[in-house]
Parts: sequence; structure tokens; C-alpha cells
Amino acid sequence: MAGLRRRMGGADLAAVPEVRHALREMLRHWQERDCAEVAELLISELVTNALVHTERGAVVTATVADSRLRVEVRDFAAPPAGPPLAPVRAADDATHGRGLALVRSLADDWGIRTRPLGKVVWFEMNGEAAA
Repeated sequence: MAGLRRRMGGADLAAVPEVRHALREMLRHWQERDCAEVAELLISELVTNALVHTERGAVVTATVADSRLRVEVRDFAAPPAGPPLAPVRAADDATHGRGLALVRSLADDWGIRTRPLGKVVWFEMNGEAAA
């Protein structure tokens, strides 16, 4: 089983290309190249979201087992006070607000798990491991 684990400091956006490169290296033996390229895009989106919207950093983990890639990005932000805000749809010409929409449309499965402190946003993709 291949794996990746990185901890990033809050607002450390230099970590985004580093994590993307680490995932690319981890997946270099994956036969499904298109799937790996999409995974790089999606991990970039989730890591960027975690670092831009929280101040306490994040931890990213990625594993490949039985030809299935699972990526998790955990942040450590305290939940917002008050009722949850309704999701805001990005304007057609907006430069932000499309990360989770990309994950939803391109991943084979995805979700969000709340934690006592923060949350985990994850996605999974199917592929074939190289023999």
C-alpha cells in the first residue's frame, strides 16, 4: 500500500504545489494516468481550501490500496458560531468557489466528516495499480 502524509502550517500556500508533487510521485506507477492527473487537481483544491479558510493548518493523507486512491484533508478550525451558512454558488466569472464542485463532479466518491476540532474532506478515485 502506497501512502503520503503531510502537515502544513496555516496560510502556507507554498505547500499546495509541494503536496501536488508528492502525490504525483506517489502515483507514478499507477496505470490510470488520467485518474492521477485529476487526483492532483482535486488534492490542490482541497489543500488550498483548508489553508485559505482556516488558520491552524491542515494534514493531508493519501493512500492507494486495491487500486483505489483515497485522499483526506483535515483542518483544525473550530466550528463557526451560530447556524450553518447555506452554500454560496460561485458566479460564472468568479475565481473562487469551485473547489468542492470539482471534487463532487470528478471524484468517484467524496464526503465531509466533522471532527471534535475541524473536519475531514475526502475523495476516492478508482484506478489500476501497475503490476
